[in-house]
Amino acid sequence: MASHIGRRKFLATLGGAAAACPLAARAQPSAMPVIGFLNTRAPEQDAHLLAAFRQGLTETGYVEGRNVAIEYRWAEGHSDRLSALAADLVRSQVTVIAANSQATVAAKAATTTIPIVFMTSADPVQVGFVASLSRPGGNLTGVASLGTETNRKRLQLLQELLPNVGTIAALVNPTFPGSDIQARELQAAASALGRQLHILQTSSRRDIDTAFANLVALKASGLVIGSDPFFNSWSELLAVLSLRHAVPAIYEFRAFAAAGGLVSYGGRITDLYRLAGVYAGRILKGDKPADMPVQQETRVELIINLKTARTLGLTIPLPLLGRADEVIE
Repeated sequence: MASHIGRRKFLATLGGAAAACPLAARAQPSAMPVIGFLNTRAPEQDAHLLAAFRQGLTETGYVEGRNVAIEYRWAEGHSDRLSALAADLVRSQVTVIAANSQATVAAKAATTTIPIVFMTSADPVQVGFVASLSRPGGNLTGVASLGTETNRKRLQLLQELLPNVGTIAALVNPTFPGSDIQARELQAAASALGRQLHILQTSSRRDIDTAFANLVALKASGLVIGSDPFFNSWSELLAVLSLRHAVPAIYEFRAFAAAGGLVSYGGRITDLYRLAGVYAGRILKGDKPADMPVQQETRVELIINLKTARTLGLTIPLPLLGRADEVIE
């Protein structure tokens, strides 16, 4: 009898505890969603871009460490690492993957089910990321800048800076999605300007040194750097080498001009990352990539490094200075 009374007391106590805190007794907190962030660059290069990405997440109600986690994978300028890094994120069963251009190629090959938000300067339709800009149709959507379109404009700006320029060279990464399109457009633009253009294939750190050695052999008097996250990874080095070899050069993003490159002309890369953060947040809330139109970032900015121009012995035409969004003294 005593044992039955003890058992009844134990059950009563257990039932009272469950009634006092039913959620703790009957349910576990849901797991925090995880974003896989896959990038060709190194983390120390991307602090400002990560801040923009996190800002976009915040606009949709997500704060890293509070209600979302981010798993970072960095190729550190070595594109051959991307496939393994993408596969690792897929094995980790992240909720969504955010990736720049070449990283998107690796992520797309690694999964057809995990949503992917891309940030690219390539045409997403031409390179096969999506079926159309308005209705992507698969597990990919994202943000595209005017990278390939502004390549032609960069060549024209170089012509404006150097009206008597002879041979022009262009760095193009053959592993970049749409690199063949970039090369064709640059060749067509050079031909329209009556200029000879040499395409220098560049996809590794060693290739960069080789390319600048070839610039000397070609006696190139101007350099256009193609739109590509690989070149973003080495923008400071490219600026230093172009100045060291006394070759006027133009690239897409401000970091190049800020590091000593002559001119940059293109979109604001921080805008791409912020908008990608917004899209990642929307997917976490339940939106489907297939139904999310690709966003196109159309704002561009012209940055001129006047100090570099003086070092190269160049006089920047006043009309061009007047059009600049920023002049670095």
